[in-house]
Amino acid sequence: MINEPVVDRLVEKLGTDGRPASRYALCVVVAKRARQIIDQEQNQGIHELPGGVKEIALACHEIVSGKLTMVND
Repeated sequence: MINEPVVDRLVEKLGTDGRPASRYALCVVVAKRARQIIDQEQNQGIHELPGGVKEIALACHEIVSGKLTMVND
C-alpha cells in the first residue's frame, strides 16, 4: 500500500484548471506510466529499480514532482 504521497495530493496535482482529477483518472494515469516504466526496464535489461522502488510508487512521485501530467483527449 502506498502511503506517501497521499492520494488527495495526487488527485489535486493531477487535476487541471483548479479542479482535482477523479480517483479513477489517477488510477489510469499511474497504471499506464507504471507499465511504461516496466517496459523500459525490460528493454534495458534492468530487473529492479535502484533503491527497490516500485514502478507504481515512482509514477506517483512523478505526479507530485510535476514530471507527469494528465492530458484529456
